[in-house]
Amino acid sequence: MIEKRQFYINGNWSDPATPSDYQVIDPSTEEPCAVISLGGQADTNAAVDAAKAAFPEWMNTSPAQRIALVEKLQKVYDARAEDMAQAISLEMGAPIDLARQQQAAAGSGHIAAFIDAAKEYEFEHPHDPNTPGSYIRNEPIGVAALITPWNWPMNQVTLKVIAAAVAGCTMVLKPSEESPLSAMVFAEMMDEAGFPPGVFNLINGDGAGVGTQLTEHPDVDMVSFTGSSRAGKLISKAAADSLKRVSLELGGKGANLIFADADDDAVERGVLHCMNNSGQSCNAPTRMIVQQEIYDKAVETATKVAESIKVGPASEEGDHIGPVVNKVQFDKIQDLIQKGIDEGARLVAGGTGRPDGLNRGFYVKPTIFADVNNNMIVAREEIFGPVLSIIPFDTEEDGISIANNTPYGLTDYLQTQDPARAARVARALRAGMVEVNGKSRGAGAPFGGMKQSGNGREGGAWGIEDFIEVKSVSGYDPAAA
Repeated sequence: MIEKRQFYINGNWSDPATPSDYQVIDPSTEEPCAVISLGGQADTNAAVDAAKAAFPEWMNTSPAQRIALVEKLQKVYDARAEDMAQAISLEMGAPIDLARQQQAAAGSGHIAAFIDAAKEYEFEHPHDPNTPGSYIRNEPIGVAALITPWNWPMNQVTLKVIAAAVAGCTMVLKPSEESPLSAMVFAEMMDEAGFPPGVFNLINGDGAGVGTQLTEHPDVDMVSFTGSSRAGKLISKAAADSLKRVSLELGGKGANLIFADADDDAVERGVLHCMNNSGQSCNAPTRMIVQQEIYDKAVETATKVAESIKVGPASEEGDHIGPVVNKVQFDKIQDLIQKGIDEGARLVAGGTGRPDGLNRGFYVKPTIFADVNNNMIVAREEIFGPVLSIIPFDTEEDGISIANNTPYGLTDYLQTQDPARAARVARALRAGMVEVNGKSRGAGAPFGGMKQSGNGREGGAWGIEDFIEVKSVSGYDPAAA
């Protein structure tokens, strides 16, 4: 049993003011694998006080100094990549190959992208050439509370921590209590890289406890949160009394519009993307909206692909999918699959219950529903499991209408070989991100959504700007400073 009860506050590992043990469950076995302590108000206050005290000196370091520390962190992170992958695989059930190649690797990729972005970012520049001495300074907002989820732990931790650090903010990180081990490895990395005491602090806790305490704390200037839309609304309300900035990256119900002229791999690509990470991705393309001319063939292909996907323990190497994170998620997914059946959607792969041969662990069958309409629960709720709904459409306008008819607006996908159609539809989709024909949006591209998928953007220069206040100064000579 791993024991990690301490918090990282003001450059030291410290015991909780009042111990409150919490067991971390291995989702592959349903057995406890670690014990942490959940923080209380005294711990939250200590972490925020440390960040507040460190802020004046940290904000006045040069961008070059901050970037140099991030570059040191990159080396430490890469040297301990296997430690990070093992922690993620154990705590949230990502198969070890996925944990190495995608989960841990995402953190390294984001650190590198922020280094590049920070070197190009203008923290200070002239405003108006016709007004000598008129300058714009991009300054850090202050103490930032960073609240991250369990599904892509290092993806989200690095998107927030590195952007905040580069901007000159000090911070308190509260990782999900379901995936605390990877965050504690990351805290060890920050310490080894040499970040000054108080710049980065970590405290474990749940949303109702430490999450709320950070959100309401008068000395926290900003909350950056990734999680459910329900929790995002609560955080926004709790932060309103102090008018602190809130950046939210929330849920999604991604539409994948597949036109009749899509490439031959479009359907398979869409199914595999949906099922990746056991469907536990906010940007998963969970609504496959297929043009009538190829609908039957698409359903047939999707069924075969789903049936070919293997499910197994996170500790085993291979390209299988692992369990979902915990019993609450497992039960929710089972209930939503049953609701899809009850609503009359045609079940063509998977269904309720565990896959054959897996009697323990939070394993879910890769599930496909066909003949879904956009009013069904499985088409409207974020299931956050390996469940795909296939919806037919006729015309381009019809497909766009179905895609946009959702409270979410995170990532949509588009498959067509017609460049003019691709441009029209990409413009029409109400989502923060659109991916066409499986093409990557590129390192450092902004990540974030519209509507109930949140606000703000993470990654690259946009991610840095989330943590920036803009100051307009007149009569200013930067050379005199």
